[in-house]
Amino acid sequence: MVATGQVIPHEVHGTGPVRVLLLHNWFGDRTSYDRLRAHLNGDAFSYAFLDCRGYGEAKDLDGAFTMEEVAADALAVADHLGWETFSVVGHSMGGKAAQLMLLEAPRRVTSVIGISPVPASGFPLDDESRELFTGAARNPGNRRAIIERTSGGRYDQAWLDAMVGHSVERSSATAFRAYLDSWSGVDFHERVRGNPARVLLVVGAHDPALGPETMRATWLRWYPNAALEVLQDAGHYAPEETPEALAAVVERFLGR
Repeated sequence: MVATGQVIPHEVHGTGPVRVLLLHNWFGDRTSYDRLRAHLNGDAFSYAFLDCRGYGEAKDLDGAFTMEEVAADALAVADHLGWETFSVVGHSMGGKAAQLMLLEAPRRVTSVIGISPVPASGFPLDDESRELFTGAARNPGNRRAIIERTSGGRYDQAWLDAMVGHSVERSSATAFRAYLDSWSGVDFHERVRGNPARVLLVVGAHDPALGPETMRATWLRWYPNAALEVLQDAGHYAPEETPEALAAVVERFLGR
């Protein structure tokens, strides 16, 4: 890993012996996990929620804004907390960074949980989609269109307004734009092919981008010890859409 990590803003929920680092998605900072936190068992688990550079409390932090940097920073947080071993939960782009943590520190990362996670191969965009996604850095309307599409078009205007408003408020446009190239365009899947790590993939049935079919074509081909769980009432944003069901699936896996 070329990136040099630093301790980024984070907070720990729980005091349990099973330790877990959580990396957020492209649209939200660590507070995107707030609804999930209400359903987590803090006696059995310790959860560290991180803000990637350019988001949340790290909104003004400079950086290269790459998945390699996210992974290096997360490992620096683990060092700071004194966590020798831990699992990693990554939502969407956070799932791609989690795989780089696994490659960098295979003896420390005991398992990976991807929530609608970006594959190691990235997420190729056609010309129309690339225009939509790149424009989302400065145009809230683009963010709204992406969120509506990837949540299955099932939510009202108030929900979409809240998601977009939170995303704009809690992210730097510069970082948002730079992360796109890293999570969508960089392909390192040959490095993870055959990796024996325990992996759980949790996806929403209404996610047209990173749903069950994408997982079967990517992650499940490359990780022999990967399992897939499909949340029938979720799209791409399970931590906000179905937090109670997601918590149950995650903690069942972590408790094995």
